Amino acid sequence: MRVVLQRVSQASVEIDRQITASIQQGILILLGIEEADNQEDIDWLCGKIIRLRIFPDANQVMNLSVTEIGGALLVVSQFTLHASTRKGNRPAYIKAARPETAIPLYERFVATLKTASGLLVKTGTFGAMMNISLVNEGPVTIIIDSKSKE
Repeated sequence: MRVVLQRVSQASVEIDRQITASIQQGILILLGIEEADNQEDIDWLCGKIIRLRIFPDANQVMNLSVTEIGGALLVVSQFTLHASTRKGNRPAYIKAARPETAIPLYERFVATLKTASGLLVKTGTFGAMMNISLVNEGPVTIIIDSKSKE
């Protein structure tokens, strides 16, 4: 699994010109799932996300986690995070999981994130054409891959 985390003061998902999910302060999580992913990847990644100290403390030092600030989480599936651009100019998505694999893993990721964090967790709609709006605070953007554990 690969995620792009963005610390946000607000973020929302729009589908067919309607806002379907929105959060205020928290983390926008763009989630890419590959065929080789499993529950171990989910558990490790969810734990890492909710403990990651990327929010400022009273001294404006990034020293607080999303759970410590009582933030929210917005999860959006994004298979393009597994794009391979090695050959030619058209990205290949060979590593990206097919929907029959990705949907159950996506749902388990969201359920695990809710249980582990105790926070408000909103989602996009898997496979939908979505417009994502956000205010990236900082900006703070972090990429994590569960296979390389970084």
